[in-house]
Amino acid sequence: MKVRNPLLRLFRSKIYTALLLLLLVLFIGVSGFRFIADYSWIDAVYMTVITITTVGFEEVNPLNTTAKIFTVFLILSSVVIVGYAISIITEYILSKNNLEDIKQRKMQKEISTMRDHIIICGFGRNGRQAARKLKIYKKPFVIIERNKDIIERLQEEGYPYVLGNANEDETLLEAGIDRASTLICALPSDADNLFVVLSARQINGKMTIISRASQEASYNKLKLAGANNVILPDKIGGDHMASLVVIPGLVEFIDNLGIVGESNINIEEVKVELLYDAKEVKTIRQLDLRKKTGCTVIGFKNKDGEYIVNPEADTKLFTGTKIVVLGRPEQIERLNSEYNIP
Repeated sequence: MKVRNPLLRLFRSKIYTALLLLLLVLFIGVSGFRFIADYSWIDAVYMTVITITTVGFEEVNPLNTTAKIFTVFLILSSVVIVGYAISIITEYILSKNNLEDIKQRKMQKEISTMRDHIIICGFGRNGRQAARKLKIYKKPFVIIERNKDIIERLQEEGYPYVLGNANEDETLLEAGIDRASTLICALPSDADNLFVVLSARQINGKMTIISRASQEASYNKLKLAGANNVILPDKIGGDHMASLVVIPGLVEFIDNLGIVGESNINIEEVKVELLYDAKEVKTIRQLDLRKKTGCTVIGFKNKDGEYIVNPEADTKLFTGTKIVVLGRPEQIERLNSEYNIP
């Protein structure tokens, strides 16, 4: 992984320097004992190692005066270089651990301030897609992942995360499950998702829970465990492919509505109370979003949670209801700016 912290980069360059100095001492020592003391190559390597490590073994053969002087200088230089190498390597390890601890504490502090956020369990294919879309919609979220290799990727992408097993209540609490508004279970195992749904529902009875399921047999179990919605990716994929055969043009249009980039949002669900003072009830016609922002109201959600597609212009917008609007990205952005929608 690329070392981005300048302090760690500095330490790594020092480590390379220390290793080069050690190799240089070994080379000089072996060469000196081979040609000055007339040792064999094996004996020269042996003498060099026991000299620079100062283990105190006796020499292989008696040394002449020149060889003794060479050994003295080799010992003095090796003590300095080995000491330097050990200090640099130790400092690097400690600093790296400290930086990781600091990052983890900072991340946990950030998570502890979150309210009404989304928790994503697992950063596989489904979890990654969910995180990408939530980021585009600027929704606060936390990812729970136990794979350390994936954690490194999360660090690079700047996603808030908790390292641990989502099956454990302590990990869920670290992610703020008691303060979260939504939980997305995207673990590869249906059994793990079922366990997480049960635990999460016991801790937070009001939150919305959305779970992935691989087998249709798991659907009812996850619903009984407390999941509000259960998604079967394989079933959706099959239906989607069949729809491309039956109604290809319509499916392509719907797919384009769901395509999002850095700021390309085509559909938005908005609470009525964000659009006007709902104490004086207005209708869709009176709201006149088409004229003000260019967006078109294509759906209405009443207080019972029922959706009405293409609602009438005389539909009354009470407090607690929502509308679904369709528009180009710049029109959606104008809507959000006009009414200060977060």
